[in-house]
Amino acid sequence: MIYTVTFNPSLDYVVTLPKLEVGAINRTKGEEIFPGGKGINVSWVLRNLGIPTRILGFKAGFTGEEIQRLVEARGMDCDLLPVEQGFSRINVKVRAQEETAVNGQGPKIGEADLARLLKQLEALQPGDMLVLSGSGPSGCAPTLYGQIAHLMQQRDIPCVVDATGKLLENALDAGPFLVKPNKEELEDLLGRSLPTEAALIDGARELRQRGARNVLISLGGDGALLVDDLDVVHRHTAPEGHMVNTVGAGDSMVAGFLAGYLKNRDYAEALHWGICAGSATAFSMHLAEKEAIEKLVKGN
Repeated sequence: MIYTVTFNPSLDYVVTLPKLEVGAINRTKGEEIFPGGKGINVSWVLRNLGIPTRILGFKAGFTGEEIQRLVEARGMDCDLLPVEQGFSRINVKVRAQEETAVNGQGPKIGEADLARLLKQLEALQPGDMLVLSGSGPSGCAPTLYGQIAHLMQQRDIPCVVDATGKLLENALDAGPFLVKPNKEELEDLLGRSLPTEAALIDGARELRQRGARNVLISLGGDGALLVDDLDVVHRHTAPEGHMVNTVGAGDSMVAGFLAGYLKNRDYAEALHWGICAGSATAFSMHLAEKEAIEKLVKGN
């Protein structure tokens, strides 16, 4: 079972406009509502690929209940912990000339709430995997992901960390199975520009020296680069297609990578599935379905 944690899930209200005019009344030509949050996105694509998964995290208010309802309607196992005050955020995604997003804050998560989540994580067993994705709860300590990753390390449960800044940095010495910064996030973490592929490889190896087992660098339309736990470099370009949506593409890459890895424990295959899953989402209006991912995997 692959467990994902989404500390700050959302309802994503996605609207399509012919053109966004600031300061004017804009009328949509299409609108949809999806459950959002990076961990939920990872579980959504894992579920599409037939991988058992369970969503953990927090919910608050009527929006939190709707997030859980929409996730369960999709057939996913979801166990979000209720928070008494506030409400789960609503994120507005505008598709017009360019993509624009307005993201809400979400409820504040207290120490008692975090303690309940840590209690939940005690249910994980050897053979399970944990994915920590996105930002932590409002006001969380920058050591939060590191704390959880260390607990998983002590129990020999592989942990994936897809986060930025201190949340990622403080988790490296816990030996996460996989970290997935994009180019800009890696540059921010290391405090220097990485203008060439050789520089990116050096940056990935630096994260490995600091504890990460596998470092997957997403490069958008240029594909991705992986330095695996044997220090072997894998490079994969992105398939051709028409990009219509960037939301969730990185999360889809994580899900595809894990699904591909679980097939044969082969990193080249894992990277191929990761690239294809991320691209299939970028070519779709929402998170990619199994058929779209497999079509790219087969090269059709």
